[in-house]
Amino acid sequence: MDIKCVINDVKTGKSYNKPIESTSLIGRKLGDTVSGNLFGLAGYELQLTGGSDTAGFPLKKELDSGVRKKMLMKKGDVGVKIKRKGSIERKTVRGNNINEFTAQINLAIKKYGTKKVEELLGKKEEKTEEKAAEKPAEAKAEAPKEEKKEVKAEEKKEEKKE
Repeated sequence: MDIKCVINDVKTGKSYNKPIESTSLIGRKLGDTVSGNLFGLAGYELQLTGGSDTAGFPLKKELDSGVRKKMLMKKGDVGVKIKRKGSIERKTVRGNNINEFTAQINLAIKKYGTKKVEELLGKKEEKTEEKAAEKPAEAKAEAPKEEKKEVKAEEKKEEKKE
């Protein structure tokens, strides 16, 4: 089973998705640094910052295990939205160990390599020929809209004369 990895470029604020095999990260904990070679980022270092399990429960850094637990949470804790001041809620969270139940991991770049992240993980740009082929189609789509506006304006003028 693959783990969905969300890699955050701290400098630009952009995030990139990269699925990897789960076996390469099993046993790691939140806060650990990982080599970027696992994700195709040579020369980079990434830090595990968060994630969620297969049921959507968030990983909590303070809980040192790999199991789910129901914990009392206050405002500001991960996975809790408390509006009332001083209130606490019991929420289910998973521990900070990455195991076979982890579905998604958040990573932040701590050390940058020689190539840009966008070049290594960003979407591939379309060929210029395909872009040129799309532009006339867009122009054709816009032309009828303008004609419709002109026809409606003429109809309104005729109604005012009558």
